[in-house]
Amino acid sequence: MNSSTPASLNSSEKQELIALLEERERRKRRRKLFEVYPDTGPLRRGLYPKHLQFFAAGTEHQERAAVAANRVGKSFGLGGFETALHLTGLYPQWWPGRRFDHPVDVWAAGDTSETTRDIPQLILMGAPGEYGTGLIPGDKIAGNPTHRAGVAQAVDTVRIAHASGGMSMLGFKSYDQGRKKFQGTAKHLIWLDEEPPEDVYSECMARLMTTNGMMICTFTPLEGLSNVVLKYMPEMAPTVSNEPLLRPDRLG
Repeated sequence: MNSSTPASLNSSEKQELIALLEERERRKRRRKLFEVYPDTGPLRRGLYPKHLQFFAAGTEHQERAAVAANRVGKSFGLGGFETALHLTGLYPQWWPGRRFDHPVDVWAAGDTSETTRDIPQLILMGAPGEYGTGLIPGDKIAGNPTHRAGVAQAVDTVRIAHASGGMSMLGFKSYDQGRKKFQGTAKHLIWLDEEPPEDVYSECMARLMTTNGMMICTFTPLEGLSNVVLKYMPEMAPTVSNEPLLRPDRLG
């Protein structure tokens, strides 16, 4: 066993050691998916029962939403994590949700082109110039992604290698493109990060009809009790009383 310490290494050996450490760190950064929800430790998945319930609900429900406050991890830990699993087919043994045994066609969308780039794209792909450091492992990104015209560093589509063989397709959309941009081909999964307009939501649901696909929404209800929010929380709908505002026997 070599018991040399860094201080005892010559210049060439130190450079080799540094290169090995940098390569180990690079590979670790490109396998982030496998570090989420570990068995043990301070971030063990047992501490996140609601997250596990959300995943498990995918076996029974086509539409799911995580409606919560900002900065609680709903985009990364729920929408992004599940989307990465379906794109790659790299389901952990403990996974309680639905599984696809074939490549999938997926959309991930946000409210504007810039926020889609800065949130869903960053979570899934990593920073521009460092694609593969997001939740999709670097060795699963096939070739170079195409980019959206007019939006700096915004990805349009990218192919992802699926564990079953073949390629999944991931496309990025934004609500500011309008409903018509959500028309077209069938999808297996759509992840909407931030609350969508009702017409965009309805168009996305139409894309899932022939595939028995899934809708995942992660957002903070900034628009209040909108029709999209009430789809998931109908019990919050305001009631209308039939009683007149002023009773005749109480007038004058």
